[in-house]
Amino acid sequence: MNTVDERIGGRFGARDGQPREFAVWDPLVRLIHWSLALCILLNGVFTDPEENLHMWVGYTAAGLLAVRLLWGLIGPRPARFTSFPPSPARALRHLAALRRGDRTIHLSHNPLGALMVYNIWATVAAMAVTGYMMGTVRFFGIDWVKEVHEAAFNWLVISVALHVGGVAFDTWLSKVPLVRAMIDGRKRVPDGAKVE
Repeated sequence: MNTVDERIGGRFGARDGQPREFAVWDPLVRLIHWSLALCILLNGVFTDPEENLHMWVGYTAAGLLAVRLLWGLIGPRPARFTSFPPSPARALRHLAALRRGDRTIHLSHNPLGALMVYNIWATVAAMAVTGYMMGTVRFFGIDWVKEVHEAAFNWLVISVALHVGGVAFDTWLSKVPLVRAMIDGRKRVPDGAKVE
């Protein structure tokens, strides 16, 4: 039977007490993650919603999301949806386990993180669809389309804040530098920690 280290591409630290490293996020996943974050920042803070640049940044975000969704079907194991299925029941069990003191480290997203990922993707998709609709003859100037677009943006801001807070909390709790993992693709897990 393969160990988690063998299945995921991890390796034990060179010496006892050293962190174990696991290859988790491939270059495409990392590029899409940071590029999508940049698109959200640009359109949320720097571009004028009435200008073409706002529209093109939105189209870029939609394209990034489409590629990521395709990669979730055909990419390497850690990138696939099967590695982090959306499950409210699993998220509730994860919360209960945390309250009991369980410190299992998830090589992919933990169940709460998985729900947040799907939430952010769905929100970006809703913004892309309503943004496109606002530029069409049929829906131009229709109030409900603009209101849904703005509500989705407000929800996205809340979701991103929760995401960043969750990353900070999980990093503190697990001692796994998650931001670094999303930069270089490797999770460094403390020696002796339970991994799932």
